[in-house]
Amino acid sequence: MASRLLLQNLSKRHLLRSTFASRSASTLVLAEHEGGSIKAQSLSAVVAANSLSQDNPVSLLLAGSGSSLHQAAEKAATCHPSISQVLVADSEKFAYPLAEPWAKLIQLVQLKGDYSHVIATSDSFGKNILPRAAALLDVSPVTDVVDINGPHQFIRPIYAGNALCTVRYTGANPCMLTVRSTSFPVRPISVDSKSGGASISEVDLSTLDEDSVGKSRFMKLSSQDTGRPDLGSAKIVVTGGRALKSAENFKMIEKLAEKLGAAVGATRAAVDAGFVPNDLQVGQTGKIVAPELYMAFGVSGAIQHLAGMKDSKIIVAVNKDSDAPIFQVILLSYPDMHICPV
Repeated sequence: MASRLLLQNLSKRHLLRSTFASRSASTLVLAEHEGGSIKAQSLSAVVAANSLSQDNPVSLLLAGSGSSLHQAAEKAATCHPSISQVLVADSEKFAYPLAEPWAKLIQLVQLKGDYSHVIATSDSFGKNILPRAAALLDVSPVTDVVDINGPHQFIRPIYAGNALCTVRYTGANPCMLTVRSTSFPVRPISVDSKSGGASISEVDLSTLDEDSVGKSRFMKLSSQDTGRPDLGSAKIVVTGGRALKSAENFKMIEKLAEKLGAAVGATRAAVDAGFVPNDLQVGQTGKIVAPELYMAFGVSGAIQHLAGMKDSKIIVAVNKDSDAPIFQVILLSYPDMHICPV
């Protein structure tokens, strides 16, 4: 009898705690900015935050230095109606997105704001920062989320995307997530749904540790100014594999992408062979893409590559090997087509 009463009391406490948690949900979204604008992937994290609960105020955290940071904050305040507050951390420590100062910043903001959830996207920015911040807050992050069924129940892929796992978070606040931006697309916002804009507040950094920079330091930034769309958010992606055999042949992929207004991608084998830089790699250890049209030239379709592109709406594959694994997921196949210069 005593055991039954104890179980009933524990059940009631769990129900009350769950109800209170759902009512008091609040989310901190870690946003990345460039050139005075919020990156599209960060808005996908805002969309994911809307799936947690109906009454869920969303605060957007921006960090950096200079005028571009404040320009990004002004645009962020009006870019999505779900954003209720924009937090700005202006310091030279955040001039580059290093994990150590960002993690200390998240810890500071969390202690002041007591958020129930912290969300970032599953790109190099989020994967670099969020696990370190989770360690400082002594919680376990839930990574690579593709669907949200409730404030503490999520779906994430396992076994290179061959299976989906439902995860229930039972730890302390905050529940920290990284989400795939391709699984939470940002829909066009109508004029009627736009609000007057979120409030913009400066983060008090006076209590931030002086040693928050840590042992890593920024060396240099290498980027290609090609004028092509960003690989992570492009509507058309043209990808080349190891079968192209050389960097010179890979230029045909780049020319085709320019004609189509598409982004260029590559397999890990092509990157390891030195055909293109590693920031163009598509796959489990590269970028996850889900464009309207994905064109694969000389791509066999290794399981690690398929994990990064199989959610594409239309997949076109060109490969001489009719038994290549990529033909199991494509919608259009051309096994005998020859690639000619554009």
